[in-house]
Amino acid sequence: MNDLTKKKCVPCNSKDLRPMTEDAAKGLIRELAEWNLINEDGKLKLNRSLKVKSFLKGMELFELIAEVAEAEGHHPNLHLVGWNNVTIEIWTDAVGGLTENDFILASKINKLDAHHLLSLNASISSQHDC
Repeated sequence: MNDLTKKKCVPCNSKDLRPMTEDAAKGLIRELAEWNLINEDGKLKLNRSLKVKSFLKGMELFELIAEVAEAEGHHPNLHLVGWNNVTIEIWTDAVGGLTENDFILASKINKLDAHHLLSLNASISSQHDC
């Protein structure tokens, strides 16, 4: 198994960067607990939803994710719907689909120490391995 958290995102403007196949994405998604592989109008994306304790806790979670995203130079779409529903979407817009960068970022988001921000029964990391 790959340890995606030990990898670093590569620049999205690389000429060699291409979107991965759906089969390759299905192989890597197994390493990401609680993430979903979605196909939106032919574009593969990673998606994850979480419940936070409050609106302000949602903003704190966004800040934690933003720090990781900045360090990696790869940025997700973050949505706070209602007062406590967070959705994270990741894909590489430059190639119109998924790259290993997306899985690296998702893996690092999973490792964040954010339990204090989440509602009961919601966790940032898996309680089990896939």
